[in-house]
Amino acid sequence: MTAGPVRRRPRTGRAQPVRRSFVDDDFCLVLRSDDGAPLASYVAAHREELLADLDRHCAVLLRGFSVPDAASFGAVARGISPDLLGYLERAAPREEVADKVFTSTEFASDQVIPLHHEMSYAHNWPSRLYFYCDLPAETGGETPLASERRFTPRLPAEIRERFLRHGVMYVRNYGEELDLPWQEVFQTSDRSEAEAYCRESNTEFRWTGGNGLRTRAVRQAMARHPRTGEQVWFNHTHLFHVSNMPAEVAQTLIGEFGLEGLPRNAYYGDGSPIETEVVDLIRSLYQETAVSFPWQRGDVLMVDNFLATHGREPFTGERRTLVAMSDLYVNRALPCP
Repeated sequence: MTAGPVRRRPRTGRAQPVRRSFVDDDFCLVLRSDDGAPLASYVAAHREELLADLDRHCAVLLRGFSVPDAASFGAVARGISPDLLGYLERAAPREEVADKVFTSTEFASDQVIPLHHEMSYAHNWPSRLYFYCDLPAETGGETPLASERRFTPRLPAEIRERFLRHGVMYVRNYGEELDLPWQEVFQTSDRSEAEAYCRESNTEFRWTGGNGLRTRAVRQAMARHPRTGEQVWFNHTHLFHVSNMPAEVAQTLIGEFGLEGLPRNAYYGDGSPIETEVVDLIRSLYQETAVSFPWQRGDVLMVDNFLATHGREPFTGERRTLVAMSDLYVNRALPCP
């Protein structure tokens, strides 16, 4: 008996369309795949659309796609920006887990990381950030976001104008007993290389004690977006200001090292103290404008570092969020200390 022709069923497994929604109004676009499509392939096919969405909505959350590991996440980020950045002039400890892919800031799980622009204390910074949820926390651990389109207009004009006149002065002390050692911050054990970096970035420096380093730099208070032209609040004042430390810790450190010897502090660019009420207002306005979402395994979040700030909520259990950075922006108009 001869078998008849084999009849094949028509294929119906077409890729499902990616759904669009928002975390809050038109801020932080959410693109959701229902069929686990490889994110690297999606990014390669939709790069220009994603970049336009990033300019329009400040952040883009990509959810439901396949991103199995750190290397895959790095490939996704390179699909947007082929040359990812290293991490110099560090302000927090991080581990590089794949090529130019780092752990997010490794602070204790019970601590809040305030909303901030990545590296806005430096003379250059990444324009784009990429976050990857490798393991969501048991509870908490969200990465809140705040739009500068909402925050900057709410900051009183007299505060903006004073900062614009003077800029922000950051004083940092590096050392084993105080903060990060300068070798980790500048990624070198050669003093001459650290000194060269400081000179090139218009940063005053002085070696202190046995192996300590103090730097002083005046940086911008606001920055202009390179594509949209928007001028936004862009500095680390409320993170570096002494009031960001618990009062008892600040008192102990001031008593031992003096104001100049604190791990980090922020002043107006002319060296005068920044009023605590000003810094408190900045923090409260960021909190009022912040939105967040619970992480899901495999999420990738793209953030425009000019248009949005990010932070971290406390958490319980294990949590692993990775970060990559791209598109270095160099401030060509550095004020002098």
